[in-house]
Amino acid sequence: MAEQDQARANGHQHDQGRRVFVDKQSPAAYQAFREAAEAVRATAADAGLDRRLVELINIRVSQLNGCAYCLSLHTRAALRAGETSQRLGVLPAWRDTELFSPRERAALALAEATTDPRDAVAQETAYAVARRALGEDEISAVIWVAIAMNAFNRVSILSKHPVRASAQQQ
Repeated sequence: MAEQDQARANGHQHDQGRRVFVDKQSPAAYQAFREAAEAVRATAADAGLDRRLVELINIRVSQLNGCAYCLSLHTRAALRAGETSQRLGVLPAWRDTELFSPRERAALALAEATTDPRDAVAQETAYAVARRALGEDEISAVIWVAIAMNAFNRVSILSKHPVRASAQQQ
């Protein structure tokens, strides 16, 4: 108890609900991370992945991880890229619709396997489907997009980045 009293006296008492925004606290690390994400974006474009597909991957990964901030950000980006609200609305159940092309389905399955690689059978199945629908550059790009999104999800989740209403909702 004496340590807690001393910490309060020294101004080190932390608000229990407040999180450190790790992107702001460690700007050099975050900037390097953003530069890596730009390289991933260029890799995806060079592989022929259009912006809509990249955003579908970003959203699906963020859904699996439960990252509200990234879901908000990438849903807006997907809509700007021409994605439809119908497809975004059914994305959690993409396997149960005919709204996604074989190429998109392969990319989504591979992104899911990248996000949760613990199920070796599901991972092998996703990879086999990807092999039939995507080229090697596309497979690599999908995996890199999912890896980058997973990492950004962790930054936002652990920082508890707030989701604010957009201008249209206010």
